[in-house]
Amino acid sequence: MTVAVDVKSFKSSKTKPKSISVNDKAFATPFNEGLVHQVVTSFLTCSRQGTYATKNRSDRTGGGAKPWRQKGTGRARAGTRSSPIWVGGGHTFARTPYDYSQSKKVNKKVYRQSLRCILSQRLENTSLQVVDSIECSSAKTKDFLASLKNLGVEKGLFVTTELSENLILASRNIPNVYVVTPNQVNPYMLIHAPEIVMTQAACEYFSEYLA
Repeated sequence: MTVAVDVKSFKSSKTKPKSISVNDKAFATPFNEGLVHQVVTSFLTCSRQGTYATKNRSDRTGGGAKPWRQKGTGRARAGTRSSPIWVGGGHTFARTPYDYSQSKKVNKKVYRQSLRCILSQRLENTSLQVVDSIECSSAKTKDFLASLKNLGVEKGLFVTTELSENLILASRNIPNVYVVTPNQVNPYMLIHAPEIVMTQAACEYFSEYLA
């Protein structure tokens, strides 16, 4: 089955929207909060770099000679200056780099279902708009902002199948505006974007990909 989606003009608010049919599985799926939460937390966990590290006692410099003799000084015995109980010594349980990419994965079926849920909810509450194209005739930011004003959007996620040089240059300096291709979209982007604007080609891509 299919659902109807209005396609607006990106450059003119006076142009009458046209209607296209997309797969209802991709854009009319009931929202599953638990599933979406699982996928978003998995995405954030697997995105962690895990490049933290601290030094243990063998990684610290120095510590080769015994600070003072074993007996007769009246002080506690000490074998090395790199001991964890000394200031500047190594950590007892030092942190080492960790690979988070495999720590909390979800399968492809669950991942795609989360995309269906988010896109369907966004379309239902009108925070997802479909336009004929997202393009700029020049690399000037003010030209791109004028098109955003026609749509009534100040910030959000813009999805297009073609990233021209003018579009990249015109949009890169606008705060909270992100222009990506469909294969760069992830559940975290979709759930946190204030507004989503995608081209007709991108909408048809998700209709086929999530069918």
